[in-house]
Amino acid sequence: MKELTNSSCRLLYTSIALESVGVNVGIAVEFERVQLGWWLMGGCENGTCVVNANCTDVYTPDGYAGHRCSCLEGYHGDGYINPCLKLRGKYVEDQKIKDAKLLQLDFDTIRLATNDFSPYNHLGEGGFGAVYKGVLDSGEEIAVKRLSMKSGQGDNEFVNEVSLVAKLQHRNLVRLLGFCFKGEERLLIYEFFKNTSLEKFIFDSDRRMILDWETRYRIISGVARGLLYLHEDSHFKIIHRDMKASNVLLDDAMNPKIADFGMAKLFNTDQTSQTMFTSKVAGTYGYMAPEYAMSGQFSVKTDVFSFGVLVLEIIKGKKNNWSPEEQSSLFLLSYVWKCWREGEVLNIVDPSLIETRGLSDEIRKCIHIGLLCVQENPGSRPTMASIVRMLNANSFTLPRPLQPAFYSGVVDSSSRDNNHTRNPRIASLNDVTITELDPR
Repeated sequence: MKELTNSSCRLLYTSIALESVGVNVGIAVEFERVQLGWWLMGGCENGTCVVNANCTDVYTPDGYAGHRCSCLEGYHGDGYINPCLKLRGKYVEDQKIKDAKLLQLDFDTIRLATNDFSPYNHLGEGGFGAVYKGVLDSGEEIAVKRLSMKSGQGDNEFVNEVSLVAKLQHRNLVRLLGFCFKGEERLLIYEFFKNTSLEKFIFDSDRRMILDWETRYRIISGVARGLLYLHEDSHFKIIHRDMKASNVLLDDAMNPKIADFGMAKLFNTDQTSQTMFTSKVAGTYGYMAPEYAMSGQFSVKTDVFSFGVLVLEIIKGKKNNWSPEEQSSLFLLSYVWKCWREGEVLNIVDPSLIETRGLSDEIRKCIHIGLLCVQENPGSRPTMASIVRMLNANSFTLPRPLQPAFYSGVVDSSSRDNNHTRNPRIASLNDVTITELDPR
């Protein structure tokens, strides 16, 4: 206290109170908040601010005229000694990553963990580069996404994925552990799943047998809950834009984890329009909604379309570009629609699920939901909130689906969403209904 009193900082504290209650003695020190600033002598008319800087007139503590310099928005520097330089992408990206408060790992640590990115540790290809298995010194297994320098993902997409995924916490989303920046190297470190992705199971004739209907239904429901979290339940409104089987990872219990947020877009929850446009369409054909693939328009309903394709793939056990031998012009969506209209919808079910006839109503429900999701008009598709309620309902009434997008079979005008009007007809599997009938 003596040193403080003898210093020139005499206004740091404003009062000291001493109170004695019994044997207890309390001391309270009240501090003022001090805002430090700097100024230059003379007003702005005689100012010395550099180019691309604002000048603000101030008064010094002694009452004389002074001024202060500050760089314009989009520039950094002090505006006086250091010039105001245009903010470049790298500076903004670094700041965004710092804000993510994630663990930044040393490149050599990751290089050693992956045995110098050995081909033996190669797990597959992600949206913008290779994915490797690694083992840290602690014994923890990790998945390392090494972004390709030749890929379409630049620093912006890298930072987008880091800053976005770091803020998301949900049981059906993959967890980002850290990242690495070194020279041209861009690494993302995720939790590791030895089962890798749904794609490795559902499209493999042998491994697909492991996925009984209960497991497939759990995967469908888990992905739905993960997307609902992204669309409505997190602090942000996020459109994934690349929902597909290879971006659904499976843990030891075959629970799904949505991965790969390089293409994800953040919506301002306060903005009026819930639709955005981009001139840079990126994603995977076959899963893309028509409005996105053709005009760059995307919304939460874009993810809903991709989810519907995924549901039908899970039930059939085939990729969306599959077609039956006898009708090679019909791809998966068109084939499902044809079977639906002919009343033979269970014909599309993976033969390995034939023994689950007791669950045929549940399988039929999922096919119905899948068809609702892939309707051409985004407004006719349900929201993920509606889908989760449909999946959880034991009995239900659902809208009759309209012809899916990209249909390549014989067109029936009664089943088309002409001029984006809704077909009021309802399809029901029993007499008890849930309250929401129409997709929103």
